[in-house]
Amino acid sequence: MNQPLTSKTQTKIWIVEENSVCSRLDYLAVEEPLELRLVSPPQTIAVTMRTPGADFDLAAGFLYSEGIIRAREDIQTLSYCIDFSIEEEQRYNIVNIRLKEELAPDLKSLERHFFTTSACGVCGKASIEQLKVRGCRLISTETKVSAEVIYNLPNKLRSSQGIFTATGGLHAAGLFNFQGELLKLREDVGRHNALDKLIGSAFLADELPMSDRIVMVSGRSSFEILQKCIAAGVPIVCAVSAPSSLAVSLAKEFGLTLIGFLRGQRFNIYSGKERIEV
Repeated sequence: MNQPLTSKTQTKIWIVEENSVCSRLDYLAVEEPLELRLVSPPQTIAVTMRTPGADFDLAAGFLYSEGIIRAREDIQTLSYCIDFSIEEEQRYNIVNIRLKEELAPDLKSLERHFFTTSACGVCGKASIEQLKVRGCRLISTETKVSAEVIYNLPNKLRSSQGIFTATGGLHAAGLFNFQGELLKLREDVGRHNALDKLIGSAFLADELPMSDRIVMVSGRSSFEILQKCIAAGVPIVCAVSAPSSLAVSLAKEFGLTLIGFLRGQRFNIYSGKERIEV
């Protein structure tokens, strides 16, 4: 049986500095395809490029964020594929998903994800309406969070990114409580994959909705990031970079607090200012 895929690998590099050249070994973040495959009926539902690790969390988070599953019991089993033609070799790039028998999922919403990249996204006002059709509700959490708590989130996220520290090439999604304590962190080459892993971990642990939590993502906040957080019931989303226009529209539509350009003792609030105490 072959070995599980690793999240980082070594390569030889040459460093040019002040007209001198030296070589050394450096770490790279691994990027490998992951196929999500339904067992019954047999069907590939998505292929994405990801960093190996927490693959079952990624599968569960992806299915939940897309509205294919709604409860933990909707998933009977998650397992890696076994190739019986090669002495039962484990195939760590394929996750088999067995849903409960009576579930008849509508897979039309997944068509855009077939052979996606790790940074794929989706846009369009029609998608906002689709979230309402799926039953995503207005986020009504009234608890306030101090600006001091928000200021400290990026440093806490970065200091806990073990693979990023080694490679410098990964996005992260962190889950915090309203006191600023880091509860969970997931890393991946794709920020959407990192968030799916985070939400999937909470889903498999029966910790949804996350109505008393803050999500912090590296990079920018896109429509896809907001869509996943709204599905999980997250009231506050923070990012180190800028949001897209559609992300802001989505945040306002569903009553979510959206923070961007969170760096040092400064950030911008694009929606839901009433939850932040200054």
